Amino acid sequence: MSFDPENILKGRIGESLVSEMLREVGNQVYKFGYESTLQNLTQLEKVFERHSDTGEKIRAIPDFLVINKKGYPFFIEVKFRSLPSWHKDDPKMLERLKSFWKPTIIHINCSKKPYFLITESPYCDKNKELKGWPLEKASHLGITKKIVEKYEILVEKYLTPNAAKEF
Repeated sequence: MSFDPENILKGRIGESLVSEMLREVGNQVYKFGYESTLQNLTQLEKVFERHSDTGEKIRAIPDFLVINKKGYPFFIEVKFRSLPSWHKDDPKMLERLKSFWKPTIIHINCSKKPYFLITESPYCDKNKELKGWPLEKASHLGITKKIVEKYEILVEKYLTPNAAKEF
């Protein structure tokens, strides 16, 4: 499977936007994901069988451990998609996340507002469509509509298909 460097970069930008948004409103945010926690394993994937139970658990580690202002901890996974829907291959990934970690997912898209949707397990409706609501509706995160609007400008600037033309 080949990876598209542009999509990898956009995914990391999305993670940074979510991390900064969460911090801005007073949450403690800790990088927790596979790529940051186990960087050496990403370089040594042949050391473990990535499709074994252990390999699948490692690959499904959520991006962040967040502690909100009330001291409640939870996991956040950030998913960037160009459209406000899941990819055809996402159900398998969602099943892994649900079975191992049950994180809250913040889904970012760059084609239709709201750009930031939040969803919790089971993540999809009965038709396998994204089941989510606007990020500012998640009161436990403390993110206001004003904060979301501030970060929507950054989505438009850096993540939309036309963003590359500005550089």
